[in-house]
Amino acid sequence: MLEHMKGAIFDLDGVIVDTAKYHYLAWRSLAGELGFPFTEADNERLKGVSRMRSLDILLEIGGLGFGEAERQAMAEQKNRLYVEYISKLDESELLPGVSAYLTSLRERGVAVALGSASKNAAFILDKLNIAGLFDTVVDGNKVSRAKPDPEVFLTACRELGLEPQHCVVFEDAEAGVAAGKAAGMYVVGIGRPGLLKEADLVISGLHEL
Repeated sequence: MLEHMKGAIFDLDGVIVDTAKYHYLAWRSLAGELGFPFTEADNERLKGVSRMRSLDILLEIGGLGFGEAERQAMAEQKNRLYVEYISKLDESELLPGVSAYLTSLRERGVAVALGSASKNAAFILDKLNIAGLFDTVVDGNKVSRAKPDPEVFLTACRELGLEPQHCVVFEDAEAGVAAGKAAGMYVVGIGRPGLLKEADLVISGLHEL
């Protein structure tokens, strides 16, 4: 399938760059202010999940409940912290093989899209100096339903002008793999096979391709 794909759709965190550590630091800071610990194990539950759903999980862990206005303010506070961290990103933080693989796809005439829940995706691609390697960016500003809903990948597919069966999704999270399969696409999982059982192929990183 990889040799015959017409479109490639990439998740951002854990596939292109590891910004999960910055999400974790920002959420941990917020939890600390609210008076409870937030561990790296807790953070695993937030992978591939939208910002507001992530906040809900964080508050569940802390056994806290807040109204809509307070929750919005907390989400914005977390995002400000996160943006402070990622504003220092540069090309050195690209995961191994990313630039070479994206470039090879462009040379083969494969259309390339980003499909991410992040609302900071375009900003991050600019900081990494790879925005020009993507034909379209579909992020949390364009879609409302979080993975495992397939909306983000189906939207990317439409923007590329392709059918789902001609596209390959590259994902590192269970929710993202499920979204890709629900969209009717071939899915390459990036990570550990035991965690990404639904993927059609599992690799450790794009450098393998």
